[in-house]
Amino acid sequence: MRTDGSGALVVGGASGLGEATVRRLYEEGAHVLIADVNAESADALAGSLGDRAHAIQADVTDPRQVAEAVAAAKELPGGLRISICCAGIGWAERVASNRGPAALEPFETVIRVNLIGTFNVLRLAAAAMLEQEPTRSGERGVCINTASIAAFDGQIGQIAYSASKGGIVGMTLPAARDLARGGIRVCTIAPGTFDTPLLAGLPEENRQALAAAIPFPPRLGRPEEFAALAAHIVENEMLNGEVIRLDGALRMAPR
Repeated sequence: MRTDGSGALVVGGASGLGEATVRRLYEEGAHVLIADVNAESADALAGSLGDRAHAIQADVTDPRQVAEAVAAAKELPGGLRISICCAGIGWAERVASNRGPAALEPFETVIRVNLIGTFNVLRLAAAAMLEQEPTRSGERGVCINTASIAAFDGQIGQIAYSASKGGIVGMTLPAARDLARGGIRVCTIAPGTFDTPLLAGLPEENRQALAAAIPFPPRLGRPEEFAALAAHIVENEMLNGEVIRLDGALRMAPR
């Protein structure tokens, strides 16, 4: 799928990995719709880029808001050809402790945002892409989801986050198979420890410890590196049904 001239929807696109992806797609000539629960940040990013960038408020857990974002993306020049979901949240709590069992509501919330929210974007974006005319090779679009290496190496306290990201990993291949005859590809990126706003609030000592655990390069990942992989997936037609770890060979320890 050519990025230049295509319409792209980036959900969770106002900060972190999503913002870097928006910037990369815009640089490569896409018309980008930034969908984010933080409307002010999305508007500010769109305004800083130029006339091929637009913004809309969207909560991934709200089917109506996601449907509105997808409808707006369909109106972009080139139509909706690229959908990337970076929206997600975290929560740390053990399954049970001397204080009792883990609270159920936070677990449900993480699953609702990370897993159900991702599926919500995927199902609606894919349906819109099926309306597109295929390219010469028969392709109509590409959907990229964001998991985490926590899907494979979940640490102590990551039960909710790991379950949600594991679900995203698990639906990658069946989604690709479901959509194959429509010419829509589906891939997932599973990043390791990246220098995002989530980690920015940690003390420098903790940040350095996280970086030192990565075999090579011994540093936190850069959002621009996530964006570069997303851009490559868009352009590389043979990448389909894959979950790609982007982690510098990191395998997370139990804690």
